[in-house]
Amino acid sequence: MSDLPKTMTAVLQTGDGYSGTSEGPQIDDASKYLELAEIPVPTPGKGQVAIRVRMSSVNPSDLHFIKGEYGQPRVKGAPAGFEGCGDVVAAGEGAEGLVGQRVAFVVAMGGSGAWADYALTDAINCVPLRPDLRDEDGAAQIVNPMTAMAMVDIAKQAGESFVVSAASSQLGKLMVSLGWDLGLKPIAFVRREEAVAILKDKGAEEVFVTTDPEVAKKFAAASKALKPRVFLDAVSDQLSEQIFVAMPNGARWISYGKLDAELPKLTQMGQLIFMGKRIEGFWLTSWMRSTPPQDQMRVIGEVQARFVDGRWHTDVSSRLGLRDVVSQLAEALKNTDGKVMISP
Repeated sequence: MSDLPKTMTAVLQTGDGYSGTSEGPQIDDASKYLELAEIPVPTPGKGQVAIRVRMSSVNPSDLHFIKGEYGQPRVKGAPAGFEGCGDVVAAGEGAEGLVGQRVAFVVAMGGSGAWADYALTDAINCVPLRPDLRDEDGAAQIVNPMTAMAMVDIAKQAGESFVVSAASSQLGKLMVSLGWDLGLKPIAFVRREEAVAILKDKGAEEVFVTTDPEVAKKFAAASKALKPRVFLDAVSDQLSEQIFVAMPNGARWISYGKLDAELPKLTQMGQLIFMGKRIEGFWLTSWMRSTPPQDQMRVIGEVQARFVDGRWHTDVSSRLGLRDVVSQLAEALKNTDGKVMISP
C-alpha cells in the first residue's frame, strides 16, 4: 500500500439503515442520498483486496440500497456502488495471488463500494477477467449476467417457455437471448412499443406491452399455447399477479426485483393449493453461497465467452465521472435503454 495515495475521491451514502419507504429505484435528485468526499484509501485485511477502479455500473439494486429500501441496511459515510471492474493493487493475507490482475468484483453491502477511486472487497468476490473483455462488460459482469445464467437455468428445467418482465432492461435482454440460444421460447413484457422489435430480434417468442389495456387477456391466450411455468419478475406489481394467475399448473413466480412501488394483491389463493403454484424470491448472493465453486467457474467461463464473442453486449446509455454522479445521475437514469457507467 506504500505506493498508493493516502486519500481518494468517493461517492458516499448520506443515509443510514432503512428508510421505511418503498418507492422503488427511481430517483429525482441524487443529492438526497449521496455526497462527494475525499476519504482514506481502504486497507485490505485478511482475505481482502484493494482495487483501483476502472469502471463501475449502476444497477437497480444500487438505487434501492442508497434509498434505504434494499434488503440490507445502508451505512452512512460508506462509498456506494455494488459492482465494477478494476486492477487489484494490494491484498491482505491469503489474497496475494490476485495482485496485478484485472477483475470484476462485487462489494459487501455497507463496505467500501465501487463508486470510488479504490474499492475494498473479499477476494472471493472477485472474478479475474480475460484480456479480450471490455471494461464496460467487466464492470457489469457479475450481477446481471450471473443472475441471467442462474435464472434461465431454473426456467430450462421447468419447460420450453418462460416469462420475463422488464425485458428491455440489460438483464432482461440477456435472459431472452440466452433462452433463445438454449432453444427455449421466452415471453417478454416491456413498457414501450418501440422495444418490441428489439426483443423479437433477440429471440422472444412473444412480446407484450404493459400499457396495452388488453395485455392480460393477450398473455392468457399465449399462456395456454406456450405453457410457461417460470415467471422471472423484476417488477412485482399487480400485472405480475395477473400474469401468474394466467399461467398453468405448477407455475413459479420468481421475484428478483421491485421496480414498481405498487404492492400486488393475491386474488387466486386457491391456485397455490390446487394448482401447485409457488411464489418465491431470487437473490444472487444466496445463489453464490449455495452453488459449488466448480459450477460457479463454469458459469463465469460461459459468461465471459458470451461477451467476448459478441453473443452478449453491455449497452451503455450514459457515462459519468465520479465528480458528476451526485449532480447528473438522476438525469442519466432517465435513459433506460442501457446502463449508466461511472469512471474515476
